[in-house]
Amino acid sequence: MKTDLVEIETPKDCNCILLTSHFIKTVEDLYETLVQAVPGIKFGLAFCEASGKCLIRKAGTDTELVSAAVRAAEKLSAGHSAIIFLKSYPVNVLNAIKQVSEVCTIHAATANALRIVIADDGKGRGILGVIDGEKPKGTENEADEKDRKDFLRKIGYKL
Repeated sequence: MKTDLVEIETPKDCNCILLTSHFIKTVEDLYETLVQAVPGIKFGLAFCEASGKCLIRKAGTDTELVSAAVRAAEKLSAGHSAIIFLKSYPVNVLNAIKQVSEVCTIHAATANALRIVIADDGKGRGILGVIDGEKPKGTENEADEKDRKDFLRKIGYKL
């Protein structure tokens, strides 16, 4: 077995959700979940089938994001993995995605640089883990705490 590090390029002004699921129905269920969670949401998703035709299945409301998700899925080529690029904060949809019956694991939900550690045994590929963003550079001080709290209120997540 060998390991590979795959870098995913998230489109500008988007977030990425990386997950593992288990069934071809995932594509339609995730589509329905996302449009119900955030009316008018712009997203693209791609799912790597792990049996049968082993195709990359796709859906979305934005053709550019669908294409970007397909390109990312081609790089990943990991069985039963799915990637979603969305023009929304993941926090708006994560609980709904967790309730999709075929979703097994959410590996990452981020706007940061995302690197995925892949295992490849020659026949199939799987996600071992993710590297999300950068290492901490210190601990917040009072000014940093105030900035964090002000930011959350500015974007409407806290009153």
